[in-house]
Amino acid sequence: MTGLSHLDETGAARMVDVGTKAETARTAVAAGSIRMNGAALSAIRDGSGPKGDVLAAARIAGIMAAKKTAELIPLCHPLSLDAVTVDFAFVDAGIEVHATASLTGRTGVEMEAMTATSIALLTIYDMAKALDKGMVIEGVRLIAKTGGKSGDWRASPDALARFA
Repeated sequence: MTGLSHLDETGAARMVDVGTKAETARTAVAAGSIRMNGAALSAIRDGSGPKGDVLAAARIAGIMAAKKTAELIPLCHPLSLDAVTVDFAFVDAGIEVHATASLTGRTGVEMEAMTATSIALLTIYDMAKALDKGMVIEGVRLIAKTGGKSGDWRASPDALARFA
């Protein structure tokens, strides 16, 4: 009907059958950022915020979120992830988050990488909201993926340069 893999011929939602797909090494990289005021950024950088080490909590939250993606997004397959990393970079007006998820399996890990990024960003917000309630989370997106039937994909060079 629509050509979308999560809809059957009548338009009803369905979980895609990946049982006949070959297992391949798959990796996905996602990124996003959070803008905040200087006081919040300094407190996170210095570890002097009211809730402790913001980035340690955000890293753990992102990894845990990747592992629970199928519980959060209805038609995602539960996956046995091989690795998840969540990294941070301080920029002028905030923090960039970069998450990578990988496995050897029958379906991709794009949603796991984006979920890790999103939850890490939300955790930063939660841990620093006493210092800046006006923080803005933005730009969560897939940067690259490898493996699977559709092969490798990379975002535009502009997107890659922003999150390098």
